[in-house]
Amino acid sequence: MIVRLMGEGQLDVAAEDLPALNSLDDQLESAIESGDEATFRAALHALLENVRKVGTPLPPDSLAPSELILPPADAHIAEVRSMLGDDGLIPD
Repeated sequence: MIVRLMGEGQLDVAAEDLPALNSLDDQLESAIESGDEATFRAALHALLENVRKVGTPLPPDSLAPSELILPPADAHIAEVRSMLGDDGLIPD
């Protein structure tokens, strides 16, 4: 799955890594729902760090379409809330 980290580029994430990312996405959704800024920030950073850890960067000139787009680390809670779908940022 090709994932775009806004402001950073694209990474190829293997299907077997998606369950762990979904768990982090669930934590992020809970933090957004509660409005807890500190928990939101920690959950967002954990999700992005995990994507960076398990993903393989694509070349900067890659034209592959992104299947997921994740917000930048400095995104505000309202921005991320507006990006959420029925399944969060990362579909199940």
